[in-house]
Amino acid sequence: MLPRMLPKNSCSLMAIACFCVLTSVACKKNEPAPVAVAPAAPPVQRPVQKQVSSSSQQSPLSINQFDFSNKKDPFRPFIAVKSEPKKTPTVVVKSSLRDSLPIHSVEINQFKVIGLMIGGRDNKAMVTDPGGKGYVVKVGMTIGVNDGKITAIDANGIEVVEMFKDDNGRVRKEKTRLTLPRKQ
Repeated sequence: MLPRMLPKNSCSLMAIACFCVLTSVACKKNEPAPVAVAPAAPPVQRPVQKQVSSSSQQSPLSINQFDFSNKKDPFRPFIAVKSEPKKTPTVVVKSSLRDSLPIHSVEINQFKVIGLMIGGRDNKAMVTDPGGKGYVVKVGMTIGVNDGKITAIDANGIEVVEMFKDDNGRVRKEKTRLTLPRKQ
């Protein structure tokens, strides 16, 4: 006995029948007869560029394509520091750049030590000027109007050595010690 292949309801049977009719009609299209194509014209021959030997040309690296003679040097500083020749080797000459720094516009005695950082690679200290602006200084830096050089920073304070000419024209060397204020 053959298994029953037909669906039970008539709507699905009707849908299957419509599908079969539509697909059979769609397959029978009227196609036009093929048109004969005329042979194409032969391609036009263009002249070929003459080949040039690359050995006669200069390499592009040997030709200077850019001229920077009228351009600004990007590695030159904006401010030109002019130093005056030293009259004596012990006198420190101020440069125009140092005059503009606020740490060099106050006398050494007017600075106050507010902190010391001892240990590590190098000792550092924090000082304030009379206006309250703070600076972190270390050994070797200059401070004050007379370019006092910081020679030592220890647990007791900072030692500054100033070299300047006195009224008689002699070079004087003066040591100043700035200490932390004692707690009260």
